[in-house]
Amino acid sequence: MRCPYCQCEDTQVKDSRPAEEGAVIRRRRVCSVCGGRFTTFERVQLRELLVLKKSGRRELFNRDKLMKSVDLAMRKRNIDPDRIERAISGIVRRLESLGEPEIASEKIGYLVMESLKRIDDIAYIRFASVYRDFRNASDFHDIIDELSKDVADIESCFDE
Repeated sequence: MRCPYCQCEDTQVKDSRPAEEGAVIRRRRVCSVCGGRFTTFERVQLRELLVLKKSGRRELFNRDKLMKSVDLAMRKRNIDPDRIERAISGIVRRLESLGEPEIASEKIGYLVMESLKRIDDIAYIRFASVYRDFRNASDFHDIIDELSKDVADIESCFDE
């Protein structure tokens, strides 16, 4: 593994332990040249996934890109990073388990929205504003109404 600080190829694993309920191996590494310490994560990848974009273009699925978009939606929200990581891992597992070699970007967006809705309303709205391409304030109003209706439906279950 290349050192992110000095780019040296000679690094050593100092500690390995399972993470994310055993789905990931977390490794602490140290560079033998500069002494820099860093963490890597090893995950199982069941298959190469291709993302079919709206334009018809295809690109390899990139977990980091997914994480960045979710991080952007979660920005300045007090959400446990492990919870976000578990959500991302869950989305990736669901995509891999579909058994399809190509996944429409809309499907990925839908799964992200589904996850964010369970985690944080604000992050959900932020992501939805990009995913659904909001054009004006009424689009925000509509999604807030959707969330309010969902809460009302849940509350009515307790009233019965």
